[in-house]
Amino acid sequence: MNPKLSRVATVKAKHLSGRLRQRFDKKSRVALQDWLTWFEVIGYTTQPDLDIGREGVEESSHFKGILRDRLYKALKQINPKASTDIIKKAISQIIGIQSGNVFESNQIFHQYLIGGIDIVDRDNNQAVSEKVWLIDPLNLLNNDWLVTYSVNPIERGLIRCRDAIVFINGLPLAFIVCMDTSSRNTNLQQAYQEFQCDKQQNPKLFVYNELLAIACRDRARIGTLTSHWKEFQPWQTIDGESFPHEGETELEILIQGIFDKRRFTELLKHFIVFERNGSVIDKQLRRYPFCTVPYLKVSG
Repeated sequence: MNPKLSRVATVKAKHLSGRLRQRFDKKSRVALQDWLTWFEVIGYTTQPDLDIGREGVEESSHFKGILRDRLYKALKQINPKASTDIIKKAISQIIGIQSGNVFESNQIFHQYLIGGIDIVDRDNNQAVSEKVWLIDPLNLLNNDWLVTYSVNPIERGLIRCRDAIVFINGLPLAFIVCMDTSSRNTNLQQAYQEFQCDKQQNPKLFVYNELLAIACRDRARIGTLTSHWKEFQPWQTIDGESFPHEGETELEILIQGIFDKRRFTELLKHFIVFERNGSVIDKQLRRYPFCTVPYLKVSG
């Protein structure tokens, strides 16, 4: 993307988000319309509960896998020289990692995401290796950017407002839990506990996850699949150059700061790292110095 156009888009987003704050955030509470519109401002499609059959979800229940139709279309767009057979083999390989340990599979998928998948095919009885890329960081228009959301009823005595999944090219790369914004009895730590329950109940959802976000009213934190509670941290600025403007909420800053298309692809490639301690995998989000409070490694 042209840097000048990127700066113009950022300025427009700031002006629009300012109007949104005047319209929806009069009581310092983030309305659903706010954060969905913040995604729309930075170029995402927002969509409520998906039609599973039409979208080609790989599992029979809601949001437990990839959106195959979108993934296939995006891979064809990103890899125009790859044959249909090569693309299908790449998708099968992506799906195949679901059968392993969620943390091992997550690390394998991350390697696929940033380094592509090498698919071996035969041409005139000779083995030929071809690289299939899952995301195009250079031409952002080649990628499919989608945010889905759904209503959750009372679960374990807590009201969950709206959960959102950020699909890039049909792959569920980020997950946001937003607790009930009208209740004073909910907080960010409860949202974190919801994640722990979700990981136990729906592990396949997190095989492809890159980032996890929790939100409650105007507050928000970002972490990873293995982050402890104290490792979830706020994001400090939208563009990395200016301090938060008056009225900007933590959730607005997090969404427009992290999920800006260019910045998100940079985070995936350069700022997500895996460390091993024996059989234990630790996935970390390395911090831009200006974007979070100092990073503290928590043990246990």
